[in-house]
Amino acid sequence: MSTFIKGSVDDSAGVLTTVRTALRSVLQWRPPAPRRGAPAAHALLRLTERVPALAAPCRMHPAVYAIEAAVIDWARRTGLRADPGVGFHRVAGRAFADFDAAAAALFAQWLTWLFHLDDEMDEGPARLEIFHGMLAGGASHPLEAAFADLWRVTSARMSDQWRARFAVNLRRQLDACRVEAANRAAGRIPSLEQYPALRRGTVGPYLYDLVEPCLRVEAPAWLHGCEPWRELVDACSDVTAWCNDVASRPKERGDGHNLVVVAMHELRLDERQAVGWVLDRIAERCEDMRRAAGRLPLDELGPRAARDVSKVACAYLAAPRAHIDWLVESARYA
Repeated sequence: MSTFIKGSVDDSAGVLTTVRTALRSVLQWRPPAPRRGAPAAHALLRLTERVPALAAPCRMHPAVYAIEAAVIDWARRTGLRADPGVGFHRVAGRAFADFDAAAAALFAQWLTWLFHLDDEMDEGPARLEIFHGMLAGGASHPLEAAFADLWRVTSARMSDQWRARFAVNLRRQLDACRVEAANRAAGRIPSLEQYPALRRGTVGPYLYDLVEPCLRVEAPAWLHGCEPWRELVDACSDVTAWCNDVASRPKERGDGHNLVVVAMHELRLDERQAVGWVLDRIAERCEDMRRAAGRLPLDELGPRAARDVSKVACAYLAAPRAHIDWLVESARYA
């Protein structure tokens, strides 16, 4: 395994009631304000009229400008770009609106790093070699140096089990990027059956591991293997990735690794029909998220662990609407 892994109240019933109330509050419905005449990302706003969990816009963190400053300072220090128009601090500020600014800033720094990595995979000269450098603890490329800096801060409080899980998910992204590279070289478009698992790899599955250190908690190791938790994470990953596919479609013409393109190819749809089909699938996965959150085994956890797990789950549940709001306003896909 990689070298960076080694570096190393109230009564229960009252707590569980509070936890369940917190989870339900994320899913409350309020009518959205209509918006018309928009670029590709604005098609996602149809979901806010269909999916109760996406109806209410996320609140913004009150320290959003301090979060932005922290991200810009970190990016300059590590040699990455920090384009204010892209605004990763704003998606983190929404997803972590109820937590401290340090949590949102750390997650925004990871998002900045991830999207630089994504661009390198698509357009840069180093491509897959970047992964090998990171896994070996290298620092010759800005992405390697930035990763090492983030890893040092993020992993400090976490267990060896968490570090191993993060490493497995980082390798999952490497493997998925290899498959994408082979598909592109062969001019091959993945099938509808293949695409969801492949996309969960390329989107950065370790993003969901990062919520715990950002919130300074760690969910019990056994929870990550239980079916409701896995479904919650997978559904959240699908929703955010497929929303990104809708928004990025005009920017990525010619690339078959996009659910809209896959649907056009396999189902013989035009682009408008394919976007509608993808929105239907996103709505279904939002419902899967809601059901999975309601089935989390909170009764099997102690009061403190239940509170920690609820914090992480609430961040997952907030992520899709936070992501949609960011896609609509960000200059990345303008």
